[in-house]
Amino acid sequence: MAVNLDPRAATSRHSTMWSGVGAFASPILRLGAASPGGLALPAATPTASQMYAPRGVWTDGTRVIACDTGNHRVLIWHRLPGEDGAPADVVLGQADFTSEGSAAGGTDTRRGLNLPTGVAVIDGRLVVADAWHHRLLAWDDVPTENFAAPTYVLGQAGFDEVEPNRGTLPTLASFYWPFGFGVVAGTFWVADTGNRRVLGWRGTSLPDPDRPADVLLGQDESSDRSDNRGGEIGGTTFRWPHAVTGDDDTLYIADAGDHRVLGWTPPPADGDTPASVVLGQQDLTLIDEFKIRPQGAQRMRFPYAVTSDARRLIVADTSNNRILVWHTWPRTGAGVPADTVLAQPDMDANGENRWTSVEDDSLCWPYGLSLADDTLAIADSGNNRVLLWQIR
Repeated sequence: MAVNLDPRAATSRHSTMWSGVGAFASPILRLGAASPGGLALPAATPTASQMYAPRGVWTDGTRVIACDTGNHRVLIWHRLPGEDGAPADVVLGQADFTSEGSAAGGTDTRRGLNLPTGVAVIDGRLVVADAWHHRLLAWDDVPTENFAAPTYVLGQAGFDEVEPNRGTLPTLASFYWPFGFGVVAGTFWVADTGNRRVLGWRGTSLPDPDRPADVLLGQDESSDRSDNRGGEIGGTTFRWPHAVTGDDDTLYIADAGDHRVLGWTPPPADGDTPASVVLGQQDLTLIDEFKIRPQGAQRMRFPYAVTSDARRLIVADTSNNRILVWHTWPRTGAGVPADTVLAQPDMDANGENRWTSVEDDSLCWPYGLSLADDTLAIADSGNNRVLLWQIR
């Protein structure tokens, strides 16, 4: 199906499932599974146009890069496709578009991937969170050839090492399931999910490979890795930190396992500063999970992704199968309600694909987000696809 990429041409069919004030949203492009009306399982043999449970996505409005997590690969579209289901231009992590298996079928730990989750282009370099190899990889640019080898690794001593925490206790230079990362307030942050912490390297976009982190959030010591510091939930603890975003004034971290997003205003200089804002919970000491309707504008279940621009904060409320939008950044306080919901008919609904069928504007477990101007990319993991929405 051809797609008009001009947001002014959005049809009413694509503009019904949003609710809130001051926003309009419409899907303009679908990459991956062609599944109108019913869930489409991925083919046993991968292709250049299908995905299996993608958990990460990045766009600059021109290019699209997706972590095709279940196929242990990254797909790159160097130009925004003009039609749904368009094949990718480049594949990383596999020798070709039809190969599958972690570490390139177990043959190559340098170029192969194991459940990649986070992806972004930072200072012109492609960066991928190769989560189950417990490392971040980077390329000198955005590759134009299949199976290109990365030139940078963070979290491991070399490209041939893939053990969690380098085979020992955590340090300030090791990871256990790093799922998300980003540069906020001049610091490179990594959500080190399996170690229940966030690490920060000051004054850099990508740190030297063996440089220990300068900031430790979520644990008392670098060797600790217990949920919520082994005690009660609070403003300095995590269960599953998964994504980061922010600006020079505020750092936001999606703490998926505690069903909340934490924010620090200003960004923390050390690990002992309590968060100044919590979204999804009414207090920094609560861990309430609401499994049924009504959800409302103040609750979350497993928010795995967060993104932002100068105007908006956007959260993937994953288990509620929706996207929440704040049109003004909440920088202090607790339980600040979202202004807009995408993919559900109202703030109380939370069904997978709205408990009906797979539609162009429905979601099933959205895991990754990326925002470029008014283009929002969503890794719609449960529907095996990436959606690009036009929002304003």
